[in-house]
Amino acid sequence: MSTPLPGFEDIGRLRGADGASGRQGGDRRPGATAGLEGRTRRELAPGAVHVPGWLSLDEQRELVTACREWARGPAPIRHTKLPRGGVMSVQTVCVGWHWQPYAYSRTADDVNGAPVAEFPDWMVALGRRALVDAYQDASAGDDYTPDAALINFYDGEAKLGMHQDKEERSSAPVVSLSIGDTCVFRFGNTETRTKPYTDIELVSGDLFVFGGPSRFVYHGVPKVHPGTGDPATGISTGRLNITMRVTGLS
Repeated sequence: MSTPLPGFEDIGRLRGADGASGRQGGDRRPGATAGLEGRTRRELAPGAVHVPGWLSLDEQRELVTACREWARGPAPIRHTKLPRGGVMSVQTVCVGWHWQPYAYSRTADDVNGAPVAEFPDWMVALGRRALVDAYQDASAGDDYTPDAALINFYDGEAKLGMHQDKEERSSAPVVSLSIGDTCVFRFGNTETRTKPYTDIELVSGDLFVFGGPSRFVYHGVPKVHPGTGDPATGISTGRLNITMRVTGLS
């Protein structure tokens, strides 16, 4: 039996024999936003689109199971150390390419030196479908081949400061998926970490895509709301965020 990972003890464990939590929603399908408490697709800025309820409950569970396996290794989940000595409150594990501040590599040199897990074909297909649904364009995902994913786990105290995703050598869109507790997502501008910015809530199952003119906006997560997720996803507490990127590296 695997040793539980700090902050990930409950990932993949469902409450009840069948994982039911009393909430409905297992029959939701990607892109079906109608009826989700009035939450509908929203374009915050050119290229930046929020699609509530994009992942079905079954898809969320499958992603949680995959993320739990990646969190065990070969390059396990960790609190990333920052160049100036600080440590991120968010826990991160990588797929395809290993990220550390300002660089990508094929091995987790700041963890254990192991090669990172390969980026799976099914995740490429998921990313392409996300672009089609977000941009409402059947050809939007044709040339999209993400090769890296950062998987961040937030406990109730974790935050992520305003930053740009700019270690990539490609300007292809970033696809972001949320599972578990609701968070406040701060979507800013391309020039500064400060205002103007817009705060929205990202709920379990939500999709957020930013590309085009919004590809390099500053963004962050100032707050997670503990206890707001559905345990039937496989996470009894905390928030899981999966971001797919095209590194442009070979």
